[in-house]
Amino acid sequence: MDEKKVETPKKTAKEKVLELSKENEALKLENELLKQEVSKVKDSWLRTAADFENFKKRNSETRINAYKEGKIDVIKKLLVIGDNLDRALMMKLDDKTIEGLKLTKRQYDEALASEGVTPIDPLGEVFDPNTQEAVMKVPKEEGETAGTVKQVFLKGYKLGEKVIRYAQVVVIGE
Repeated sequence: MDEKKVETPKKTAKEKVLELSKENEALKLENELLKQEVSKVKDSWLRTAADFENFKKRNSETRINAYKEGKIDVIKKLLVIGDNLDRALMMKLDDKTIEGLKLTKRQYDEALASEGVTPIDPLGEVFDPNTQEAVMKVPKEEGETAGTVKQVFLKGYKLGEKVIRYAQVVVIGE
């Protein structure tokens, strides 16, 4: 069989340049579209990374606050034990019992101090509503200054600068 060769007409240089020019324009357009898409993806990625960093910071703060609040809750429950130790030390007991109670109370106080808890014992100081709760007001006697704390019913406590229990006090009136 005779195979016929199909001859394609040869393109002239001008046609080739025109064709390549069109192809070049299409590639430039595609390149520009890809650059825009890359820019959008990069912006999206940067926003997502920033959001994630913000989330980590918020989550860290939340975790720290939850830990602090949990610590305060436990300490508040333990303060009652210290109150009872103080009451027991005011009772008339034998020397060995008192010595044991003093040792226990000292360990209790050291444990609170190691956690950053400090007592509020305002006896003789000017009444401060930021750390104290006045439960009673008594008339002023000779030599006393009005507005000072005459008696502490219940010691208060702070954890750092945060009051976790207000001192319950008797205040000298006018």
